[in-house]
Parts: sequence; C-alpha cells; structure tokens
Amino acid sequence: MEKYIDETKQGEAIALAERPENGKKLFLESYGCQMNFSDSEIVASILNDQGYNTTKVLEEADLILLNTCAIRDKAEQTVRMRLSQFKTLKKEKPSLTVGVLGCMAERLKTKFLEEEQLVDLVVGPDAYRDLPNLLKETDDGRDAINVILSKEETYADINPVRLGGNGVTSFVTITRGCDNMCTFCVVPFTRGRERSRDPHSIIEECKNLAENGYKEIMLLGQNVDSYLWFGGGPKKDFKKASEMQQSTAISFSQLLEMVAIAVPNLRIRFSTSNPHDMTEDVFHMMAKYKNICNYCHLPVQSGSDVILEKMNRQHTRAEYLHLINRAKEIVPGISFSQDLIIGFCGETEEDHQLTLSLMREVGFDYGYMFSYSERPGTPAHKKFEDDISAEEKQRRLAEVIALQGELSRKRMEGYVGRNHEVLIEGISKKNKNQWKGRISENAMCVFDMQPGQKLGDFVQVYVHGNTQGTLLGETV
Repeated sequence: MEKYIDETKQGEAIALAERPENGKKLFLESYGCQMNFSDSEIVASILNDQGYNTTKVLEEADLILLNTCAIRDKAEQTVRMRLSQFKTLKKEKPSLTVGVLGCMAERLKTKFLEEEQLVDLVVGPDAYRDLPNLLKETDDGRDAINVILSKEETYADINPVRLGGNGVTSFVTITRGCDNMCTFCVVPFTRGRERSRDPHSIIEECKNLAENGYKEIMLLGQNVDSYLWFGGGPKKDFKKASEMQQSTAISFSQLLEMVAIAVPNLRIRFSTSNPHDMTEDVFHMMAKYKNICNYCHLPVQSGSDVILEKMNRQHTRAEYLHLINRAKEIVPGISFSQDLIIGFCGETEEDHQLTLSLMREVGFDYGYMFSYSERPGTPAHKKFEDDISAEEKQRRLAEVIALQGELSRKRMEGYVGRNHEVLIEGISKKNKNQWKGRISENAMCVFDMQPGQKLGDFVQVYVHGNTQGTLLGETV
C-alpha cells in the first residue's frame, strides 16, 4: 500500500503556466497516492505539447481527466460520484470529452465505457504517450481505450510540468510498478511489473529542479528499495544480464548517494519503502549525507506474523523490528511512519494486540491507518473470507488511531527544546502571519514570520512547544 496524499488535497484541480498559442483547456484532477500526482504532471506535459493549457475552472474545459486510485473502495466511490456530476455538463457541452486515467482505468475499463457509459476515454498508467492518438479517436466520435501494461515504460525522457505545487518541493519518479504480490493489493495488476528508470535521467531531472529554485525532492516509486538499474529491463531479468551489466548495476542506496552528491543543496526524501527490500546501506547513506532527510516511511501493515503471512508481506515482525533498531543505531533520531491495515481476513483480537504492541515498540511519528476493504481481483479476495464485521473493524481502528495519537504527541515532545533546520514550504493555514515547514525528520513546524524570510528558505527554528502533530517554534 502506498503512502497517501493528505485527504484535503484529494481531487484538487491543478493548473500550470499557459502557453499563449494553446487554444484548448484541460481540467485534471488527481486522487490517491503520490505516484498519481506525479503521473498527472507527465500527462499535463504530454497534452501541453498537444495544444492544451490546464484550467481550474471546470466549465472552461474541453477535456476533463480524472487520475484515479483503486487501492481503497472509498477512493473508487469518490471518483464514481465525481464522474456522475459530469453527465449534466456533457449535456450542456456535447463536445466535452471526459476520461479516466490510472489504476481505476485498468481495473474498471469495461464498466466505465460500455456498461455505465460514464466516460469517452480510458487510459492506463503505462499508456499516457498514446493520449494524442486516443483523443483523435474521441474527436471522431468513438470511445478510446488503452490499458496495456508495459515492462519498459518509465517516461524517463518526458520533462514533467510541475503542477499546483509550492515551487519548493517536488516528486521525482525512479521506479514504476510492483512485483510484491501482497494479497490485499491491486497495484501489481493495475501498474504492472517493476522497472527502474535510467539513473542519468533521474540525476538530470534533480539538477533541473535545483536550477529552477526547488529545495527538496522526493524520490518516488511503489517500492523504491527495489530500484535496480543494469542497463534496462525488469528486475527479474537481472540474472539474464551480462556479467558486465551485473557488476555495474546500481542499487537504490547507490542511486541515493549519486543524487545526494549531484544536488548537495537539495533535501532528499524517498517513498515508499518495503521492509523486505530495504537494506542497511540506505541508512548508512542517510548518516553519510546531511541532505538526505532522517525520515523513512516503512509500511508494516500488521504486527502479527500470522496476518503478515496471509498478506504475503515477505517479512516477519522480528525482521521488521530488527530493521528499525538497526536504523536507529545508524541514524540516531531517525523518524518512521507506518501503514497499517486493520481487520484483515481472520485477524483475531490477539493479532490486533500484537499490532498495538509493535506500534509501542517502534514509536512511530505518525501513520496511515485503514480498515481492510476487499478489492476484487486480489489474491485475498479469491482466497480468504472478509470475516471481520464492520463494527469490529471500526473498534480496532479507533484503538489504533488513538494509540498513534499518543505516540505522535510523545514524538513531537521529543523535538521540543532544540533548534531545528526548517524548510519554509508555505503559510500556515491557521495564521497568515506564520510560516509552515518541515524539519529533516518530517515533523511539521509553524513559526512567526520574520522580515527577510521567504518561501523556500532554510531557517533555524527553536521549538518551544507542540501539539499532537505540529511543532511550535520561533526563528533563532
């Protein structure tokens, strides 16, 4: 399961600088994980070259695209409701084209086009280059579809248009797809096999961001730790590679070092990690390079070995805790966040208590916690009964959320009484006279504005207090 964008940003329309010569308007909304938001930047770049400027005004649009997520049932229902709202708009504007991109496109292609007739265009995550051709089909009055998954596509040569951001932080995609067949997850079926992007194109993109004033990047993938570049091809073909290719292969920790050296003035984060692919080398790189942030999102999903095995997670509770403990030894003060699925098939009260105890042992800074929902087509849906009642799931989830709240407050208290380097990312939502920004450990900090400070500055802030999820400080 991938780390999710803050719910307040779900479905937010995004806009970019217009090209005066472009005469058509694109309204583009993204839902779900960070990868979808990164993919939307690729889509906008492709369509910008096809005469489309993006708009935040729905009624102006000639083309509406929803970049969708299929991880949770709630995300799918949200998109369905949104699509139904466009029916009236299409009646008023017959020339309007509506399309679905991303994971839902691959999973529900037939329903969208034929059964429910909600859209004109369905495009999977590996087919965005085909958008110009597909739009020609819709112009001719035909429905258009391409959901073919690729073993090679990484969009490495496309320079993404940075959409709706703050001009300070940005995503850089390094891998696509996933080979980890977790039984609860649709990603391997909707995004295909793992493939890694050419490291030289990654370095060039990072340098370009630095030259354009960005101060922080997040290296992004469904599973960044499985990054492996040996001249191209999916990870499973590594054994077939030549000895020269194998001997010069670049791992994720090596890529991390390459980026840290190439852009020493950029902060570097990465997501998402998988415990069974994560190596200690990554933490050694954190310790070696100051610009690699002391933070790791490391999904665990459950504290019970019985449930982890059912989930096909490929790591045990003991292995996860060993990795956490080694990381804390190598990078003192490192922070961790988690993903947890509550109420998975067959989860007992004992399993639930093991999850709570693991949370206490790790002391996560924060987490992403959801009750299990069946996803059609996944191994879990085929093999296991969803036998935990909705009421019981909610009770357990409430306990997990409450405990994470306690842990988060305790972790925030640990940052109080010290100076921290904060990257100014924006204005506080609660006080227009305060900045907001994150420390290396990813905790958000708010503090009063001072003369001369501006967006994108690194400032030293003394933290004098905290809430459950925010640090309170003042400029040193």
